[in-house]
Amino acid sequence: MKYPKLAVIVPAWNEEGAVAAVVRAVRNAVPLATVLVIDDHSQDATADIAEQAGATVLRMPVHTGLGGCLRAGYRAALDSGCDYLVRVDGDGQHEAADIPVMLAALTASRCDAVIGSRFVAPNGWRSPLARSLGIALFRGLLAPALGKTIHDPTSGFVGFNRRALAVLADAMPSVYPEIGALITLRRHHLSFQEIPCRMYPRRTGRSSFTARRSFHYTISVLTGILLNAIRE
Repeated sequence: MKYPKLAVIVPAWNEEGAVAAVVRAVRNAVPLATVLVIDDHSQDATADIAEQAGATVLRMPVHTGLGGCLRAGYRAALDSGCDYLVRVDGDGQHEAADIPVMLAALTASRCDAVIGSRFVAPNGWRSPLARSLGIALFRGLLAPALGKTIHDPTSGFVGFNRRALAVLADAMPSVYPEIGALITLRRHHLSFQEIPCRMYPRRTGRSSFTARRSFHYTISVLTGILLNAIRE
């Protein structure tokens, strides 16, 4: 039996304190996978440290934001001939040991995408109140557009088969990438499911989601959901 070719992409921006540990954890969890760090024009040593840890690094020539970063990574993985792709964030909050579980779910279920959910386990992740309320709002508004409830629509721990990857490499939304990806997959009649995943508090660096960015993100997502509803 041919072992499926797996790529694990790690979008990272100014994550020099965490990225090496992420790369090493991924390599330990899935030794045969290609580990691709997409450095979003960091102002620190993220790219060099990722390379020293054993990753292949795609250096963005300018800061594009998460959506552009992911699209470039998806395209690179698709062009390299990978069968499956898993995305983990570069801040170390995701559990790399859950990657084989996600790959197993992709292959066994024959779904096109699998979302690692922080919230479906009985003792799942607890977000700050404001963020929890925002996710609950997205969850409720997205259910009609997606045809099902996704408990963690903003998850950054996701897996795709090649069919989904081909869609997202060309149509990955730049403004609200996680939720936009789900809407895009739904519009292309591709299937997805959630599985429980582990998540940990950030140990180094700081989140790029300031209060202002969170507000703009929320408005962009709500606008996108509305436009999607209009198109239906």
